[in-house]
Amino acid sequence: MADTAPPTPVGLIPYLTIPSRGGQAAVEFYRAAFGAEELFRNLADDGERLMHSRLKINGSLIFLSDEFPEYGQTPDIKPAGVTLHLQVDDADEWWKRALVAGGIPLMPLADQFWGDRYGQLTDPFGHIWSIGAPIKA
Repeated sequence: MADTAPPTPVGLIPYLTIPSRGGQAAVEFYRAAFGAEELFRNLADDGERLMHSRLKINGSLIFLSDEFPEYGQTPDIKPAGVTLHLQVDDADEWWKRALVAGGIPLMPLADQFWGDRYGQLTDPFGHIWSIGAPIKA
């Protein structure tokens, strides 16, 4: 892991706020569930709260931090209205790994009419993830 944050590439990067001081646990969940590689981390001055983490998941970046009410973030934010989609090579493998790590199924993984094997789950921090891959012939 880098001591200083590498330059941020141009593009759209989801930034998750993790409630209840769960940021460091979230990094561990994303490692176990989605094979995340943590590229950078820094902690707040209290040495406990995660100020910023940069993860690489399935070739893409995602940022996350603990909530910081002193900067206007609502305590115990309840994520709503966004689903993070992972298009992967083997939906069954990714799905199983996510459930073993603690993901909670919302929509069971199944073959869908549009040609993907697809399902949705919630991570332990309230964020919704979908996993999809082309149906195997």
